[in-house]
Parts: sequence; C-alpha cells; structure tokens
Amino acid sequence: MIRKAKIKDIKQIQELINTFAKQDVMLPRSLNELYENIRDFWVMEDKGKITACAALHIPWDDLAEIKSLAVAKNKQRKGIGKLLVDACIDEAKVLGAKKIFVLTYKPGYFKKFGFKRINHASLPHKIWAECINCCKFPNCQESALLKTL
Repeated sequence: MIRKAKIKDIKQIQELINTFAKQDVMLPRSLNELYENIRDFWVMEDKGKITACAALHIPWDDLAEIKSLAVAKNKQRKGIGKLLVDACIDEAKVLGAKKIFVLTYKPGYFKKFGFKRINHASLPHKIWAECINCCKFPNCQESALLKTL
C-alpha cells in the first residue's frame, strides 16, 4: 500500500535510502533531514515494513523535485517505483507545479516517464543551496532531467 510517510517510518526510510547510498547509487539522508521533510515522502508499506519510498519537494515557484526514490532489492521490477513516481507527479500537479525535475544516477529510469535531460545550470539557484552541503559537492555525477506537467 502506498501512503504518505509517518513519523514512525523515518528510521526505516533512512535505512532503505542509505543502503543504496552505501552502494553509491543515491545520496545519503540524515535523520534530521528526513524528519524535517517528512511531509514530502511517500512510502510503500508491506506487512509493517517500509519497502520503498520517494519524496516530492517544492524548491521554487512552479517547480517540483522527485527525491530519494528507493525500492528494496527484493521488491524491484514489480511496478512499485512507477507507483511512487506517479504519486509524486500527481501530487505536483495538485499543488500547481508546472515542471518537475530529478537529479539522478539512473537517468534511463526517469526517461520512461517523459523526463528529458537538461543542463544543471538551467535549474534555479535555489536548488544549489542544498547541493553545497552534499557530500558529493562539487564533483556531482548526477544527471538532471525535467518533465513539463
């Protein structure tokens, strides 16, 4: 079942995200960051266990960002990631966003949803405030992709 995250989910969300971060396929998230952004998160719960998550963040004006998409290895290739991306896109539309972007190490996945590669520099400067604090800065290898809603 996909639903909005609850406080009790945060430690499981962090464990899931940081499992992939240790493999260098996504960025790590601190507990503090996750608690502060809990309202951004969607989760997939299966028998009391968080098996997938994604966040929709609104960084600027009419722009939304999908962040921290993670699906447990044993739950991949079952359409859960698609459900989470669709939930984020639908929520972005409801909130009035006109564009949605991702910064990702897996651009091919998001291209299936109609995202197109863009130059990082085309994103608003507000986005870079978070990047400055990233453990990968300034050697970011993530691809930027954008979808018009």
